[in-house]
Amino acid sequence: MGAATGIRVLEVSGTPRERGRQYGAGASDLIAAAIGYYSEALTQQTGMTWAEITESAAQWLPVSERLAPHLVDEMRGIAEGAGVSFLEIVTLNVRGEFVYNHQTRSAESAAADDERDAVDGCTSFFLTGQASGTGHTLVGQNWDWRTLTAGTTLVLRIVQDPLPTVIMQLEAGQVGRHGANSAGIALNANGLGGSFGSEIGLPQTIIRRLVLDRNDLAGALKTLVKTRPHIASNALLAHRSGYGIDLETTPHGVDWIFPDAQGVIAHTNHFQASVPPQLAGHYRPVSADSLLRLPRVKAGLDRVAAARDADESLALVRAAMSDHLGFPEGVCTHPDSSSPRLKQWSTLLSSCVDLTTGEYRVAPGFPCETEYELLPWNLYDGPGGSEHDEIPEIRTQHIAVDQH
Repeated sequence: MGAATGIRVLEVSGTPRERGRQYGAGASDLIAAAIGYYSEALTQQTGMTWAEITESAAQWLPVSERLAPHLVDEMRGIAEGAGVSFLEIVTLNVRGEFVYNHQTRSAESAAADDERDAVDGCTSFFLTGQASGTGHTLVGQNWDWRTLTAGTTLVLRIVQDPLPTVIMQLEAGQVGRHGANSAGIALNANGLGGSFGSEIGLPQTIIRRLVLDRNDLAGALKTLVKTRPHIASNALLAHRSGYGIDLETTPHGVDWIFPDAQGVIAHTNHFQASVPPQLAGHYRPVSADSLLRLPRVKAGLDRVAAARDADESLALVRAAMSDHLGFPEGVCTHPDSSSPRLKQWSTLLSSCVDLTTGEYRVAPGFPCETEYELLPWNLYDGPGGSEHDEIPEIRTQHIAVDQH
């Protein structure tokens, strides 16, 4: 076991610009680390300078300002609070879209390698009714991404009345990724890969936050179905009522999966509902281990139905998310020391949210080694902040865990 470390937990409130400034100030060191990583990794990958990369990221601003002006304003606030340029924050929010646009296509093997560079490798789950063992609705995921970004992750609580309060786990500087809100709506997402052309669509960080900004389930579903993304992504949408649906979204269309008869959905990083016609006949999963992870995590999640109480249910979820078949890759992914330093992958954190009780748990690091820790807020707590003329005091803390 390594030394005790933790994940930063930050709460912000106020107007979009105020929230951004609080966020930027409270995570300035993490944002600087994220910029340091991506400036090195993306420069190496594309041959472009960091200035050229950030300037290229501006191409996603018009659609973002048109469909989510409050989130662009929040990004401006983040830049101000962190003392970095606005376009650097935009780049952190479109890193997947940028890489997708700059994939190497000189050879099939190179293209396959570069395609994975744009895609978060994640394993998501939904359990409801008898599937959870307690009758509760549980959602969560293992979030797999570049190992060197692990130190830039944080948990952010956004109080934004009249919009719902949102709790998310994300990379520092981003305005959206995975989380849940006070209306009982949760979103977990997985990259899918695939080439769909270069027409500009909305970045995933914006889409995911727009979903979590909705008070109504129908509106959240409509956001996913009607919004044209720039890259393909899987979205597992859930509600405290026990409703769940998995949407495989692409720039050209959407397909879906409902829970099985037991009340389970599991999704990894390949198309499961159908292969889009644009990829038919030449589709290759963005990560081969996705085909390994899906049946393994599904088998593990099926065992949760036997839980006799909430503690046993959580322990069985953790066991499912800790599966190591295929090590170092697998449901719980560890770095492969033979891979280049900047491209090594691992599970950054695992989450498990009880939409019935509002309890939000995160295991920073590998779930095989790190227990789920309860966050200091319940999803259904009161706002915990209010709109003021002055920016409220920034509140941060860490959850201590053991991690390599």
